[in-house]
Amino acid sequence: MRFPSVQRALLPCALALGAVWPLQAQAFFGDDEARKAVIELRQRFDAHRQAAEGELQQSREARAQTQRAMLELSAQIEELRGELARMRGQYEQLAREVSELQRQQADVRQGIESRLRQVEPTEVTHDGQSFSALPAEQREFEDALATLRAADFGGAVSAFTAFIGKHPASGYLPSALYWLGNAQYATKAYKEALDAHGRLVARFPQHLRSPEAMLAMANSHTELKDPRSSRRVLEDLVKRYPQAEAAGVARERLSRMR
Repeated sequence: MRFPSVQRALLPCALALGAVWPLQAQAFFGDDEARKAVIELRQRFDAHRQAAEGELQQSREARAQTQRAMLELSAQIEELRGELARMRGQYEQLAREVSELQRQQADVRQGIESRLRQVEPTEVTHDGQSFSALPAEQREFEDALATLRAADFGGAVSAFTAFIGKHPASGYLPSALYWLGNAQYATKAYKEALDAHGRLVARFPQHLRSPEAMLAMANSHTELKDPRSSRRVLEDLVKRYPQAEAAGVARERLSRMR
């Protein structure tokens, strides 16, 4: 059988008191020393009991204080966990906002670069010439050339005429004059073709299309029943561009004219 802590502390005193009590009781009324011993024993018993109860109370108070401290610590831990969760949520929200801001900045930068590409000139090489051209300018020339390649000669005449009027200083101008003259020749507008090809030769004599333009001018004179002018242009072509392929064709025609 187990005794509580107070009972265990008082047990030796109780046993001692029980052991001496029968003997002392025999001479209770005749022995003062015996009464004093009993009183002293009771006092000791009470002192032990009070001391044990005091220790027990202190133990209970210490346990209660420990429990309170643990509860407070647990509450603080939960509060810290809650604060950590809130901070993690704020961090994740901030990360999403930063990511969205970066995406928006990238979209804005891409949009700006796209618009700049539409208005900033780029380096172009065409017919052996390098020059700067706006994207719209390049696109308009290529569209006109595609119209000519599709054998839409009337449409090509309109497209190249519009291009030359809109871009009179374009690096594409020599080529545009050449192809305009060819489209006009195809529509039997020989005088107009002579004008376009003549402008090319006069303004850009070193352009690689100039010898071909002179050969086309001779053809236009032939179609206009002007063989003398045709012969004069062919002779001038051989003289000015002796190494050109068009000059070889001109020599053959001149030989047939004799």
